[in-house]
Amino acid sequence: MGNYILVVDDEKLIVKGIKFSLEQDDMQVDVAYDGEEALRLARANEYSLILLDVMLPKIDGLEVCRYIREFSAVPIIMVTAKGDDMDKIMGLEYGADDYITKPFNILELKARIKAILRRSVSKPSAEPKQKKSQFYVRGLEIVPESRRVFIDGKEVNLTAKEFDLLELFMKNPGKVYSREALLSTVWGYDYPGDVRTVDVHVRRLREKVESNPGEPNFIVTKWGVGYYFNS
Repeated sequence: MGNYILVVDDEKLIVKGIKFSLEQDDMQVDVAYDGEEALRLARANEYSLILLDVMLPKIDGLEVCRYIREFSAVPIIMVTAKGDDMDKIMGLEYGADDYITKPFNILELKARIKAILRRSVSKPSAEPKQKKSQFYVRGLEIVPESRRVFIDGKEVNLTAKEFDLLELFMKNPGKVYSREALLSTVWGYDYPGDVRTVDVHVRRLREKVESNPGEPNFIVTKWGVGYYFNS
């Protein structure tokens, strides 16, 4: 079965072009032209990925992203206006996995989509069989086979990239990763974003797994170098 994509943008010509191009690659595509319709479709269907414009009627894309994160970890790519750095960062803060800037090349967009789909689909099956206790540290537990995270027995909802980061850290305790190394390992060597993406995701991950994100016990900063997992 092909991947199932939701494309959300109020510019109908852009939506038409993206839909046509993705369907050429055997993807099933739904479309929405405003935030309310996007949320309705996101709740009603199991999408492989959502392409979400920031500027939308009724409910803007950042709010749509935030609402979706309350019930789903589906990968989300935000589409922002050229030079709108704040929108890019806010998109990541609200739970987006990636962003692309208008105007964009359709081949670049498809490469971004395929890279995220490839990782989100292949990641679980590529994991070796592990015992749960092997990834349990002071109440924090990950289950790689189901990509679930628990803190003191209570499940925590992470996005795909947040889980990938935490899994990498917990499997390599004490190893210091530079922001550049994390970007290439978790997002891929061909990812065109910058290291701010890593900082935003680490901060958001800390907010979910640390009792005091301002003084983290698990994901620790090695000043001037990067981050490491304190076991």
